[in-house]
Amino acid sequence: MNYYSLNKKAPNTTFENAVVRGLAPDKGLYFPESITPLDPSFFENIEDKSNVDIAFEAIKQFIVPEIPEDVLKTIIKETLNFDFPVVKINERISTLELFHGPTMAFKDVGARFMARCLGYFNKTNTNDVAVLVATSGDTGGAVANGFLGVKGVNVVILYPSGKVSDIQEKQLTTLGQNITALEVDGVFDDCQDMVKQAFMDKELTSKMQLTSANSINIARWLPQLFYFMFTYKQLKSKYTDIAFSVPSGNFGNICAGMVAQKLGLPIKHFIAANNANDTVVNYMLSQTYNPKPSIQTISNAMDVGNPSNFIRIQKLHNNDFETLKKNLSSFSYTDDQTKTALLELYKDYNYVADPHGAVGYLGAKDYLKNNDAHVVFLETAHPTKFLDVVEEVIEKKVPLPSQIEAVMDKTKVSVKINSYNDLKGFLLR
Repeated sequence: MNYYSLNKKAPNTTFENAVVRGLAPDKGLYFPESITPLDPSFFENIEDKSNVDIAFEAIKQFIVPEIPEDVLKTIIKETLNFDFPVVKINERISTLELFHGPTMAFKDVGARFMARCLGYFNKTNTNDVAVLVATSGDTGGAVANGFLGVKGVNVVILYPSGKVSDIQEKQLTTLGQNITALEVDGVFDDCQDMVKQAFMDKELTSKMQLTSANSINIARWLPQLFYFMFTYKQLKSKYTDIAFSVPSGNFGNICAGMVAQKLGLPIKHFIAANNANDTVVNYMLSQTYNPKPSIQTISNAMDVGNPSNFIRIQKLHNNDFETLKKNLSSFSYTDDQTKTALLELYKDYNYVADPHGAVGYLGAKDYLKNNDAHVVFLETAHPTKFLDVVEEVIEKKVPLPSQIEAVMDKTKVSVKINSYNDLKGFLLR
């Protein structure tokens, strides 16, 4: 499988080069040359397959033979060593819990998968690779954990100072070894802009090999299609029409779900559930894409004003707005609405959600006002990662899981930076 830049001004390349580069030389995101639907029998018999077998069949066309089949199966087994339960909320709504991995966030799958792919490609490389990643919350911790100790890979994480939760900050600043956290005086978009600028800095890239572990990276993004397959496996015998409400920031998760749909997974509709960062909501109303500075909210992992993966979503719909509109609805919600949803989920259904999941729940409810389906909203992070918000709203102590307790007493270590020049100076030190 070859990959091409969506800016169409760079040469086509291999999976390995797409993973190692992260971003194409023309600043474009890499995209597979083709997506071949799976045989219908795959979905007819999906309940009889293991999660590892489902994931292997779904993703192998994008990776094999660059990574041999046996190696890819091992990578998948090591990546998927935790559960993905679907929990029923009511007759029309369920939630997919994606927080049972080591850092208790959905990004554990993509980060672990990419780390193992990069480790495979780098096993004979004598030069170190620097993984440069911007985080609005959970990406940093997942990437740090996924790449911890990987030979020949140094990870540098940029995060906005004071704009991630205390637990999220601990998860990305306390590991040491080959992980360094840079604390940026700014918002997530500033972090993301610095990362993109670094990839375009020829003086920098001539002296070191940079790649990204954000969802712009093909190996971080594609494995997220697994979730949607696993959900269908669990609900296939119960519901005819299944839709997904996805809390969306950089739009990687929902975009991967659309790849699963292209592979033949029968998904009725997607709902992009947003917080106050409503760039896509406005686009779906006006057909005008107008990115703007991100706004800080209690669902901070979605605080993205210019979602990188939306160009991939447009490509998956042949850059046709009407086609996209039939497949995607988008809603935005305030922090107050999010808190109300947290309380409703707890009081009415005895379910403790996190703020991102609560936004997904609101998206499901809005879609169901005018449509028939069973809607699954993605619960993307464990509620204890947002203790200050969740406990205040539901007025109950939430016990800390072992993964969170393990980092609480560790000492934060970060390097404060204010500008791209600071980042460049750190990388070239």
